[in-house]
Amino acid sequence: MLELSFDSLVRGRPLKVNLDGNDVCVARVGDEVFAVGDLCSHADVSLSEGEVEDHFVECWLHGSKFDLRTGEPESFPATTAIPVYKTSRDGDTVTISLPENRK
Repeated sequence: MLELSFDSLVRGRPLKVNLDGNDVCVARVGDEVFAVGDLCSHADVSLSEGEVEDHFVECWLHGSKFDLRTGEPESFPATTAIPVYKTSRDGDTVTISLPENRK
């Protein structure tokens, strides 16, 4: 489990964090926070170096977009989903935890 300050997250600018040895891309969309695996499933580059628009993070290398809510790729060349991490918010505190199947 990892805790972050909600106010430290900038809208549209993903943040790379490490959770139990896993690189995670954290993104603020409005008043919501999403966390997905940081590696693009197509090119193994950091998604936190890409851009966030609406509920999608775009890989900077080839332009694959992933839905932050589901991890599913929304555009080619990626065809494989990325992991989605559980997030919760209590005031200014955002908690990120491993998915149930990765504990």
